[in-house]
Amino acid sequence: MNQYGIVAAFIFSLFVFSAQSQELFSARTYTRQDSLRGSITPERQWWDLLKYELSVTVNPENQSIKGANLVRYKVLKSHDVLQIDLQQPLTIDRVSQDGATLEIKHEGNAHFIKLKKQQVEGQINTVAIEFSGKPHVAKNAPWDGGFTWNKDANGNPFIATSCQGIGASLWWPCKDHMYDEPDNGMSISVNVPKNLIAVSNGRLKKETQEKDKTKTFSWEVINPINNYGVNINIGDYVRFSEKYQGEKGLLDMDYWVLRSNLEKAKVHFKDAPRMMKAFEHWFGPYPFYEDSYKLVEVPYLGMEHQSSVTYGNGFNSGYKGRDLSSTGWGLKWDYIIIHESGHEWFANNITYKDIADMWIHEGFTMYSESLFVEYYYGKEAGAEYTRGVRLGIQNQKPLIGNYDVNSEGSSDMYSKGNNILHTLRHWLQNDEKWREALRGLNKEFYHQTVATKQIEDYLAKSTGLNLTAFFDQYLRDSRVPVFEYWVREGSLLYRWSNCINSFDMPIKVTIDGKEKILYPSTQPKVEKLDSKGASVKVDPNFYVYSFNLMGN
Repeated sequence: MNQYGIVAAFIFSLFVFSAQSQELFSARTYTRQDSLRGSITPERQWWDLLKYELSVTVNPENQSIKGANLVRYKVLKSHDVLQIDLQQPLTIDRVSQDGATLEIKHEGNAHFIKLKKQQVEGQINTVAIEFSGKPHVAKNAPWDGGFTWNKDANGNPFIATSCQGIGASLWWPCKDHMYDEPDNGMSISVNVPKNLIAVSNGRLKKETQEKDKTKTFSWEVINPINNYGVNINIGDYVRFSEKYQGEKGLLDMDYWVLRSNLEKAKVHFKDAPRMMKAFEHWFGPYPFYEDSYKLVEVPYLGMEHQSSVTYGNGFNSGYKGRDLSSTGWGLKWDYIIIHESGHEWFANNITYKDIADMWIHEGFTMYSESLFVEYYYGKEAGAEYTRGVRLGIQNQKPLIGNYDVNSEGSSDMYSKGNNILHTLRHWLQNDEKWREALRGLNKEFYHQTVATKQIEDYLAKSTGLNLTAFFDQYLRDSRVPVFEYWVREGSLLYRWSNCINSFDMPIKVTIDGKEKILYPSTQPKVEKLDSKGASVKVDPNFYVYSFNLMGN
């Protein structure tokens, strides 16, 4: 080791970086219910979803529902017990196959249906589930979801569902695990009082006036759909529409709002086609042309329901009128329209198999906000937005949660996820290649459920970078890497600290006004300089901390 290496090793050995303290989380004890909800049980594994045919009657007066779900499936291997999920206090009233009533073993929210005969591999069968009751009421939708029972300014019922995390089985019986989506889509029929309109996913196929003075609205989804993306919204709605000339042709864009908000929405919802233009540029064609795009007003903030994006931001710019980045850029557009619509690519097109990988949904989608800003206001504006949202990152636990128990990772998955992707882009130093990678993701995993490793492997292949240590650091460790350096006698001494041992991401620095790429590792390195007292500045687009050991 030369003299500079010896000095560097000595200095670094004396320095202990005190990073942002990490909160100590007590280990959660998982229950069998967590496993039944979060794992691919043997009673789920043997059958493949083909289609749901859901019908539900909603009674606003007593806040109850009743309905039936016809589940069509393909037998992957022989078995005779099928798991269906439905959460209390709703009850399964009857399950039948070919007209025969089936026995059910109830275990909390999981229900094990004993089929009359052993299923034969390759066969396509159906099972019908009837259900009823008063569903869980949302305490703080959409985060603590359920049914939201509300009234509009004119006293009309204003009702909506939201169920990410807590599970679609909160309000309808289904195979409540994200790994399996119905290959052939879903039909959804909603019966409501005659003075109301029910809006759901896909396209409205029929509106039927019933003899009991109610109406039934029948919706059809052609594409596969994730279960929490299924929703119903009920109110005194009016609709306006437009045609968008997109990458795959004309796209129907429909807007359903309360009657009293029609004129306001016609102006404010102009952010929707702006969103579509930007996101098709970055991510490729909108993934659900066949099912249309809808923006639906609801009595809570909003949610990414597939082809039925819900909106409750009060027709304000920003997030409830605030800029989450504190840069000013976040007040130039409606956060809920942009963010929740971004999920059509990352959540609905590309869907996590296990909620432990929820960062795939939220990290990419919050990054889409920055790309929206960049598309309309320039690259530096988008970068400023990304750097601004760092204010909300806590770095207390990893982004990836525990698998097979319905456990999501850190809430940092939003802002930190944004910054991870922004950092990777600046490591790549090739904007067009980066855009091709984002579009490629949506093509490679079109209408699929994925695990984190698939995303990591694809990005590594498409960028040509070795990203193993990068993702291990940023997804599986809560610490922010620190670039430590010291300028002494015409040399720059530097290394990575506060990180995993294998972390070796290159970083762009400016030394006396000249940009340079350095290749730190956790072992000290030395760079010869042109002057003894050079100034060093780390590119702020890399999500790292920097520390000058000399303190100047």
